[in-house]
Amino acid sequence: MSNLSTLTNGRRSAEQITGDLVPQPFGKRGMIWVSVLIVLCLIGAFAYFRQLQEGLVVTGMRDYVSWGIYISNFVFFVAISLVGSLITAIFRLANVEWSTPLTRIAEIIAVSAITFASLIIIVDMGRPERLYNLLLHGRLQSPITWDVIVITTYFFISLLLLYLPLLPDLKILNGQKTKNLPWQNKIYTFLGSFWKGSEEQFKISEKAISILCIMIIPVAFCIHTVTSWLFATTYRPGWDSTNFGAYFISGAFLVGSGGVIVAMYVFRKYYHLEKYITELHFEKMGRIAVMLSLIYLYFNVNEYLVPAFKMKKSEAAHLEELFTGEFSLMFWFAILVGMIIPIFVMLFKAGRKPFPMFIVGMMIVVGAWFKRYLIVTPTLLHPFLPMQNVPDNYMHYFPTWEEWAITIGSLAGALLIITFFVRIFPIIPIHETITEQHEKAEHISVSK
Repeated sequence: MSNLSTLTNGRRSAEQITGDLVPQPFGKRGMIWVSVLIVLCLIGAFAYFRQLQEGLVVTGMRDYVSWGIYISNFVFFVAISLVGSLITAIFRLANVEWSTPLTRIAEIIAVSAITFASLIIIVDMGRPERLYNLLLHGRLQSPITWDVIVITTYFFISLLLLYLPLLPDLKILNGQKTKNLPWQNKIYTFLGSFWKGSEEQFKISEKAISILCIMIIPVAFCIHTVTSWLFATTYRPGWDSTNFGAYFISGAFLVGSGGVIVAMYVFRKYYHLEKYITELHFEKMGRIAVMLSLIYLYFNVNEYLVPAFKMKKSEAAHLEELFTGEFSLMFWFAILVGMIIPIFVMLFKAGRKPFPMFIVGMMIVVGAWFKRYLIVTPTLLHPFLPMQNVPDNYMHYFPTWEEWAITIGSLAGALLIITFFVRIFPIIPIHETITEQHEKAEHISVSK
């Protein structure tokens, strides 16, 4: 370690990097942020308690709209979780060196999102014990069973991809016990006391990470394809499409990249990481986000142009509702704010600076959430058979306060996991950053 601490040529030493990247205690703003998230989670928990007491009757869901905002939220969480395989797996396998500061950000977003995707499904079931029946009596012919299998697999692979690269950093944190709080030392010792940093351990770890990176890519494609099949295998206007698998995957890549861009800006600004998350990272992510936006826009054109051209009667009412009817404002908001405006902003170099990229990232994430709502609700309100002789509230759907509270609480819970993780562990890999600095310094000295 001593040779790493004497880096020259304007590069930061190992001690400086460690000091910059070790977890920092919450300041006043951090405590307010955590308090707000906890309050939102508690309100959501209370709403869920009411739902358990009274049943799904407290929601706005009825015979026709039987999924509603819960499944919209589930699809959103599944989509944003794809960022783990994009940044960690694809970039690592492609040897994209500039992505090092972003890998852990991507993985914690993936783990927190897939955790709450699983929980929101249990909420949507109405009774949590139904999960037991699904596991006990699940049918392999059902896409729901496939979804459970791939989500569980994806969760554990993502967790391992978060944990294994963290081991060298745990050794660094265990080496400065006097600077840590007692509860932190207990966590670091429990998770990383076996890691000695030997050459053999590094070889095993690198091999395991490479295997996991290869595994997670097909699993990630499966989870989004199978989730799309939950809709595409249901015979309804708006879902009767072979385009759904690629449509969902392209959208997931986009919202995942948007989530990372937002997190990059927040961590960079709040933890003063300008030396590690640089303007170059925003420039590179901006170029990637433009490409992903164009791909997703292409699949959206496919998704709506083909049925609009045929204009079958069953599809006509659904499309008219989206383009000019009740959901038109939300639809055009999702298209313009979630895709088209970000493309025009990020095409210019000035638009790929940190603050414009933060705004664009927020637009992509917010637009993506509403897009998932539009995938679920309007279609359910337009079945093949006309709605006749049913109560008026069956023909419309708007979430009740319980549904909003649970949904917002789940989003707050995902953010809370990320917030606590950053308080306990380094959000930028310390060991990998030091190693990269050392390799760059050696390369410069050799070239001289």
